Amino acid sequence: MKSFLAAVFASAVTIAGAQIPGLKGPKIDLGVDALFKKGPAITTNIKDAKWEVTDKDDFNPPTKPIGTLARTDRGGFILQAGGWLGEMQSYCLHAGTHGPSKGEAYFYAPPKGPYEKLVSIIVENSYSKPEVPQRSIQSLLWAMMARTKFSQLSRDLQATAAKLLTAKQISDLNGGALQFLSDELMAKGLVKEPPLVRQVMEAENRLRKTFENPASTFGDLEAIAVLNGEIGWGEGSRQAPRGRWNLHPEGFYVRYLPSGYSHTQVQVWVPEGAACIGKELNLGTQIAVPGNTARQRLLQSGRFYE
Repeated sequence: MKSFLAAVFASAVTIAGAQIPGLKGPKIDLGVDALFKKGPAITTNIKDAKWEVTDKDDFNPPTKPIGTLARTDRGGFILQAGGWLGEMQSYCLHAGTHGPSKGEAYFYAPPKGPYEKLVSIIVENSYSKPEVPQRSIQSLLWAMMARTKFSQLSRDLQATAAKLLTAKQISDLNGGALQFLSDELMAKGLVKEPPLVRQVMEAENRLRKTFENPASTFGDLEAIAVLNGEIGWGEGSRQAPRGRWNLHPEGFYVRYLPSGYSHTQVQVWVPEGAACIGKELNLGTQIAVPGNTARQRLLQSGRFYE
């Protein structure tokens, strides 16, 4: 099976529109118990955001375009002293929650969970694939968050996966797939779970069903994944002013100002003499975690928003 998958995906990389025929992979799990056994694909949450700086809320250094910095092959930026600003593509990693609010803070945290490396690999590899639309990348990430079987994805989305992931990576993801469950089964299985947990798991289940429909559109997926309207503060939220700085473990300061889930203004400040000067700033390893736990965590990327 592995050799078959390798041949199929190698072909898909060279033939962008090629479908992945006959992709079966390991048997997918059935039942609500499988949802809890596998757990969330990405677990990063407010408890992982440990680097906020509370004494720089009025600090607004002059900035230069971050695009003037030297780049790495995976879209990183070679840091230099000073302030840097970029309007970057970002991605929702928490389907079934509300989009960003302009009045709330976002904090730095690294990706954590079973797919922590794979989500970063996708956005890193997308830097050298500018022809891949942002919406296709977002759809692929939602498919991963929902643990959708890859053979059930559209031809175009399978081709996107083949461009951004290796055959082995896709085979591994397919092995972690879950089956769509009826609303009745979901309701029974999640009856004791907190409201936000139920909300997210039900949204991921609906995404799996939507991905099965070849006529579904990005708008159909977005309507499930991104909630609109007013929302209160979720359990365990952390209130802070919009634009709060975070001191990254590597020694630079970073803050996130989202304009919707797909567009984040990233500001970076590198002090003179900082040890990180000359090192890579890899936005693909950063998640902007909302202070309001009812809102979406946003994976950053090195691609500019247009």
